[in-house]
Amino acid sequence: MRSHWLDYLEALLVAVIFATFARTYVVQAFKIPTGSMEQNLLVGDHILVNKMTFGAAPTSLERVVLPQRVVRRGDVVVFRFPLDPSRDFIKRCIGLPGDEIEIRDKFLYVNDKPVDESGYVAHSDPRTYPSSVFLSADYRYRDNFGPYTVPAGEVFVMGDNRDDSHDSRFWGTVPMSFIKGRALLVYWSFESTERFTEWPGYARRFRQLIEVLLRFPVRTRWERTLMLIR
Repeated sequence: MRSHWLDYLEALLVAVIFATFARTYVVQAFKIPTGSMEQNLLVGDHILVNKMTFGAAPTSLERVVLPQRVVRRGDVVVFRFPLDPSRDFIKRCIGLPGDEIEIRDKFLYVNDKPVDESGYVAHSDPRTYPSSVFLSADYRYRDNFGPYTVPAGEVFVMGDNRDDSHDSRFWGTVPMSFIKGRALLVYWSFESTERFTEWPGYARRFRQLIEVLLRFPVRTRWERTLMLIR
């Protein structure tokens, strides 16, 4: 007869294997570290990312059973940053392969047609900068860009906070293979007194933990709990 500790060990191993499988292929937690997606996604939002949506389904049965599809314009996606694949970014897919992207005085045009983005885009700076060689790269392509044709097998992404987002306007398009999944919902949102960037060093991580424990009830944005991401 097996001892109880072997039963516990087996249960623990099964749980670890299931959690690893789910994180790799089904869903992954992700936290919003910057304000590039405000006001749609806020710094301190903790979200779930559906990793099955854009996964490969090799058989016809899997294509019927699993809820998979191709990336669409307007999808909010998490992807590996092309200039540093060890980092994950989150932006909105604006252009698909072959699309012609152009920004004219802050307004987006896809294939020479204006796109209504009033439901999610925010502009924090009323100034409009021309595409001028006399401006720094941070402003030269911000409000006027293109026309630019998205290469095959890649997508053009932008942050919803258009005046404060470094995206495909500045560092180029994202290979389809770099996309990890579609942002699904906010499961918890915490308003920190500091930006939710990666905290270097154990001292700062401990400080973050203490802040969350002490201020969880008052700084949790309860109204954002289980909010679907559009």
